[in-house]
Amino acid sequence: MSFNIALSGLQATTQDLNTISNNIANSSTVGFRSGRSEFSAIYNGGQAGGVNVMSTSQNFSMGGSLVYTGRQLDMGIQGDGFFVLSSQDGNTMYARAGMFNQDADGFVTDPAGNRLQGYSVSGTGNLQTGNVTDLQVQAGALPAKATSTIGLISNLDARVDPIDPVVNPFDPDNAATYHSSSTVAAYDSLGNEHALTQYYVKTADNTWSVHYMMDDVDVTPAAGHQLTFDSDGMLTGGDSLTLNINDPAIIGGASTLNLALGYDKSTQYASDYNNSSLNQNGYTSGELNGIRLDESGMLYGTYTNGQEQLQGQVVLADFNNPNGLIPVSNNAWTATNAAGQPIVGTPTTGTLGSVASGYLEGSNVDTTAEMVSLMTAQRNYQSNAKVLDANSTMQQALLNAI
Repeated sequence: MSFNIALSGLQATTQDLNTISNNIANSSTVGFRSGRSEFSAIYNGGQAGGVNVMSTSQNFSMGGSLVYTGRQLDMGIQGDGFFVLSSQDGNTMYARAGMFNQDADGFVTDPAGNRLQGYSVSGTGNLQTGNVTDLQVQAGALPAKATSTIGLISNLDARVDPIDPVVNPFDPDNAATYHSSSTVAAYDSLGNEHALTQYYVKTADNTWSVHYMMDDVDVTPAAGHQLTFDSDGMLTGGDSLTLNINDPAIIGGASTLNLALGYDKSTQYASDYNNSSLNQNGYTSGELNGIRLDESGMLYGTYTNGQEQLQGQVVLADFNNPNGLIPVSNNAWTATNAAGQPIVGTPTTGTLGSVASGYLEGSNVDTTAEMVSLMTAQRNYQSNAKVLDANSTMQQALLNAI
């Protein structure tokens, strides 16, 4: 009986050594979770029968440290959750290792070619949250967008003297015929940039005329445009205007420019002219030159024209019992009934953690603790081997006595 007990001790310790050596070997493996051998005593009808390894559990309670890499598609999870991957044979796998790249078709994949899963976007750029699919970054050019709105918030200097437009008619080349000006870029449907300059002329107390020039062509409406202010310097009239520009000398073969100008919150105070806000919503075409990921998993393509376009959103999965997951090669796990159904959602929602772009999560192996466990396992192995040696010696003595 003692021989079998010692033999079970050797077998259990060998399995423990396998677990420890696997931990040490993967101490630098991204997203690795350390294992622990869990021993169980064996009894047969109340008689000691030795020991076995009941299970090898993985440590999902402690995460690895995040290491900055600076690579655009490296992702580290802070908190609970797993990346969802689709393998080349169609199976679903789960991983903590966020080493991703783009393949030749723009799909986001890990080094083994497994595709990262998430929510895609429609042709209009809206996120489709009902469908988890392969994430893909569209490599095509971002088409130009014609400017449709221009917003300005300015202060016009109330201290300046009015200019009589009859005596001194507006002339953009004569600074004596206007008080101040500002220029904003506007884009047509082909992506051509046009300079729209507004000239402000104080014609009476609290009253200003605005003249518009685009590419040195006067585009002021026939009825003109006026801004009026009250005695407190607040805008009371002329807060909006639409310019319809179809002069071929300006737009060429592009569509008519319909510019909705807004002056809301502009003021007239006794201080120098200034623009606190000047913006427009158009842009020229651009080529993809980078990728940006935020902590909620939103994946954006960045373009040479300074714009961003949503490409999709990374999803994460969590399990009621992560220890039910079966580890497989290439830093991944597969789900089992013991793990429960995957709870899929976007980062930072529910119990799911956030995603850090440009970081990788390291292994959670404590090498010092593993070395101590290794010495303990070695001592246990030697002790069980000593029992076998003693048992053999006793049996040999018995045989010699017969």
